[in-house]
Amino acid sequence: MSKLLETAKENLQFLGVCLLIVIAIFLVAAFTERWIRKKNHMAADVSPARRVAIVGVFSAISAVLMLFELPLWFAPGFYELDFSEIPVMICAFSMGPVAGVTAELCKVLLKLVIKGTSTAFVGDFANFVVGCTLVLPASVVYYSKKSKKMAMIGLGIGTLIMTVFGSSFNALYLLPKFSQLFGMPMEAIIGMGTAVNSHIHSVWTLVLFAVVPFNILKGAAVSVITVLLYKHISPILKRNA
Repeated sequence: MSKLLETAKENLQFLGVCLLIVIAIFLVAAFTERWIRKKNHMAADVSPARRVAIVGVFSAISAVLMLFELPLWFAPGFYELDFSEIPVMICAFSMGPVAGVTAELCKVLLKLVIKGTSTAFVGDFANFVVGCTLVLPASVVYYSKKSKKMAMIGLGIGTLIMTVFGSSFNALYLLPKFSQLFGMPMEAIIGMGTAVNSHIHSVWTLVLFAVVPFNILKGAAVSVITVLLYKHISPILKRNA
């Protein structure tokens, strides 16, 4: 019974941390978007109903893309590359940081409904938080002054923040929490890294040689494809707004 209570306590604590971080991210997105709109005297260019519809469509596309993951030769099997951030980024560029964060959250929730979780929800939470560290800064920079140059600057800043924050967050919280909730010893997790790269022998070397290049690769891929697609999709999204 004590073991069951301890497990329930751990799960509730994790849920509490998740809710607090999700709320904090939405508050940051709402505050920055409101500040940018006020500063630039921007009026709403999309009706609320159309906004909800667009966020829903891009969330659904992202959820489907999230199901197709590519294994990476330099990282353990639980780090796989997907391109679900691309529709989220396009949504954020088109309608602002709040829409982007909302699409990111809806994407993860839809994926859980479709496929469930294989990481005790830690990987799904990580996907949302780390995804937001790319989407939120990039959309804030671009939304402040919409131009191709600012889009590229924003995506570069977003990739940098995602790499630094995402990697540190993995080492300090996500990997230990995954070990705890999934019931896999940290030594076994590190061993999966060692199997693909002999230089990996600790949490921080796992992050350095697997998580850092993973985030850089994902950020670069999302950035390039977003820049190529957005100029073609943006006019369609704003048509009859």
